Amino acid sequence: MIAVQTGFLPSRTRAVTVLATRPRPAVPASPRHRVWAGLLLLCALLPASARAQTDKVLNLYTARHYQTDEALYTNFTRKTGIRVNKIEAGEDALLERVRSEGRNSPADVFLTVDAGRLWRAEQLDLFEPLQSPVLEARIPAQLRTPERTWFGFSTRARVIVYDRRTVKPAEVANYEDLAHPRLKGRLCIRASNHVYNLSLMAAMIEHLGAAGAEQWARGVVANLARAPRGGDIDQIRGVGAGECDVAVVNTYYYVRLMKSDRPEDRQLMERVALTFPNQASFGTHINVSGGGMLRTAPNRAAARLFLEYLASDEAQIYFADGNNEWPAVASAAAKNPELASLGKFKAESVNIGVLGRNQPLAQKILDRVGWK
Repeated sequence: MIAVQTGFLPSRTRAVTVLATRPRPAVPASPRHRVWAGLLLLCALLPASARAQTDKVLNLYTARHYQTDEALYTNFTRKTGIRVNKIEAGEDALLERVRSEGRNSPADVFLTVDAGRLWRAEQLDLFEPLQSPVLEARIPAQLRTPERTWFGFSTRARVIVYDRRTVKPAEVANYEDLAHPRLKGRLCIRASNHVYNLSLMAAMIEHLGAAGAEQWARGVVANLARAPRGGDIDQIRGVGAGECDVAVVNTYYYVRLMKSDRPEDRQLMERVALTFPNQASFGTHINVSGGGMLRTAPNRAAARLFLEYLASDEAQIYFADGNNEWPAVASAAAKNPELASLGKFKAESVNIGVLGRNQPLAQKILDRVGWK
């Protein structure tokens, strides 16, 4: 019995039975037969990971669940002939799956949202640094790690939403205003341990220093209208319901409500407005959707092509519009009138990798000030 590896799937071997037969007179092999015999022997001896490289497939683990991403995969296959095998799940589940699969993991690329989650994957040593002139030319330096372990392919901003009737725009022009005593009992924001707020706090550490960021966080806690709960859309609804006057949310949630056909959502959006904070100083905090090639990727050439494809103008539009975000590549114009209606703004210029590196300290500070 001979065991022959058959691919990247967990069941890696199949049994091939060799039967004993009467010896036959030797027949000289033709050159063609010798070539085919050599090829068959080579295929049998190659490890599964090496043979998988010759297959035109890409195994994608993604925490993005947007219908428009399907067009990405279809177009990539049409252009390259590489089939995309997709597994969708939450970030934590996918990261645990890659860890448990170890060297036998079939995954080539991991995609998710938020620099904090990408940083966690990097800390688990899951990404392989990728030297790509295409990605370096098209993805701005601040939207990729200096080590080139992962890349941001679209951006969103964390902004301040306020009640038009009770708040003047000048009162919430900066993140620092969220800690001002005039907003005492008037602020809604989600829990501190959510990665969106951890990334915001990581940015504030970079801009204000650890001591300044801690003082700011204490002021935010003092101004809460209620204990943090729910998601970003719940914070906007809290403003609309009069539960609070000010909230902190990601822009794509705001745009999602702008696009809603529900009468109550349209009424809500007439009551609230949005401001991009810190336009006169360090700029509005931004985050990314992004990904990278996994260290154990069996299909490395396909992984590189896929990540480079995500930086093309065509793919950028699909990738960004899928979640009402802005393309990372300047030449790609999103086809999203509601998003465009928010206008242009000054974004912070810190490298996106800082958001991950500062997160452990951010969590310690938030715990210390009692931000639940």
